[in-house]
Amino acid sequence: MDDVYVYFEHLPDGINEMIMPCLGGYTIYLDPRQSFESMRDSYKHALSHIEHNDFEREDVQEIETKAHMRRESK
Repeated sequence: MDDVYVYFEHLPDGINEMIMPCLGGYTIYLDPRQSFESMRDSYKHALSHIEHNDFEREDVQEIETKAHMRRESK
């Protein structure tokens, strides 16, 4: 897996994490106003997008639907 950098930033309401491709890897932004458990889940959700190469796809709704299906099947 590529390098993953994690930063804590206040994100817009309703957004728990953001992922940005960067040189040599990805940057994950987590909203620190979440509970520890929510941040852990948000981090896992972000990693799932990275592991499944979701940045190579174009349909955001399809990506999120598949990611949530993966999360629920665990």
